[in-house]
Amino acid sequence: MSEQDKQMLKVIVFQIKDEEYTIPVEQVGSIERIMPITRVPGTKPFVKGVLNLRGVVTPIIDLRERFEIESTDNTEQTRIITVTIQGLNVGLIVDAANDVLDLDESTIEPPPEVIGTVEAEYIQGVAKLDQRLLILLNLEKVLSKEDVHLLNKVHV
Repeated sequence: MSEQDKQMLKVIVFQIKDEEYTIPVEQVGSIERIMPITRVPGTKPFVKGVLNLRGVVTPIIDLRERFEIESTDNTEQTRIITVTIQGLNVGLIVDAANDVLDLDESTIEPPPEVIGTVEAEYIQGVAKLDQRLLILLNLEKVLSKEDVHLLNKVHV
């Protein structure tokens, strides 16, 4: 196989607690600093509220709470990554957005049964890059169809 035949995947690397996660760059709309979020009553605890991002009302999800990882206060490094999940624009609160990388798809392995405290269903695979272990998130599994339906009601 030549170098050009290698399948490369461009990803955004972000951090939650001590783990590094990735999502494909084509699913990312923008990376924003944390800003005041308007609470919406009656939503699930991991839905922090909504933001008006350039005229688009965007529901904001706290990935720590979604993955049932202890919450912490926001810091200077905290970011909101906007993505499209099942046709819905959503902002994901992460501890930090670290990097943009090209991953060789041959370095990606299927997920093990359990990784840390994140349920394996959210994980598409694991990539080894030098000394780093990167977890590829399956965004379609981060929110259920029911979650997307409820968020669409918030979104309107």
